[in-house]
Amino acid sequence: MPVNVPDGLPAINILRDENVFLMTERRATTQDIRPLEIAIVNLMPTKVATETQLLRLLSNTPLQLHATLISMAAHQSKNTKASHMESFYVDSPEILKNDRRFDGLIVTGAPVETLPFNDVDYWQELTALFDWSLSHVCRSLFICWGANAALYHFYNIEKRLLNKKLFGIYPLERYDKTSRLLLGLDDPFLMPQSRYATVLPKDAQEAGLRILAGSEATGAVITASPDHQQVFVTGHLEYDQDTLDKEYRRDRAAGLDIAIPFSYYPGNDPDQRPPLRWQTYAHQFFANWLNYYVYQETPYDLDCIS
Repeated sequence: MPVNVPDGLPAINILRDENVFLMTERRATTQDIRPLEIAIVNLMPTKVATETQLLRLLSNTPLQLHATLISMAAHQSKNTKASHMESFYVDSPEILKNDRRFDGLIVTGAPVETLPFNDVDYWQELTALFDWSLSHVCRSLFICWGANAALYHFYNIEKRLLNKKLFGIYPLERYDKTSRLLLGLDDPFLMPQSRYATVLPKDAQEAGLRILAGSEATGAVITASPDHQQVFVTGHLEYDQDTLDKEYRRDRAAGLDIAIPFSYYPGNDPDQRPPLRWQTYAHQFFANWLNYYVYQETPYDLDCIS
């Protein structure tokens, strides 16, 4: 079954060209079914690319989903047209004011890793949304900086800045063999990383979190609350084949001291097209999250969430 999305969203045509089934809101109204309500807080500057990446993965299940895109009212996007934001996004204060409830919440990364949390212009707005999620969302998934922010807010886990950017495709060990979130994934499995901060395993353990996957090189990459109500992923399973390539060339053009992404280009040669080696893991991970920890746990009547 498809994700139903607002009519006119750019991701529709991109994903239809890939034979991914999306349903517009107009068509969805003709079906007598209660879709899963998924809220996506998109903090990435590349809004359209991130929308497309996440919707691609959310669509790969038999479940029908309705996606609501949420933005921060305190932040004006410099890389996305205002008309796009006005047409397809809802500001978070409106979500809170209307007492909306959701089966699932996804919070993306953001390019603010080196800033103290309180210096991020939308920090107070974001933490209000975090607090709202405890009583209005069944299951939450936090990605990259979104994971760092949520770990700090909910568990007082400080982000640990790295000496250099962790950048490339890294193998991850499955530490927790009992979690259904990792069912069907190889051991080890691959995940793109692109970050300046990490989560130390001892910090997650002391906070009472389950460490599901990681490595010595990457730290604790996938952690979760004991009941998986909150899942934190510091990497980027959603990334496209060329996302790290674009980031590498962007950073080089900006004069940053950036290394070639680890284990990404064939022969470590940026002139070679990188292979796509993590897509199967990405689809399986998101399917597991939606099936086992959203669909099978959420109430039919969302007003029961409290």
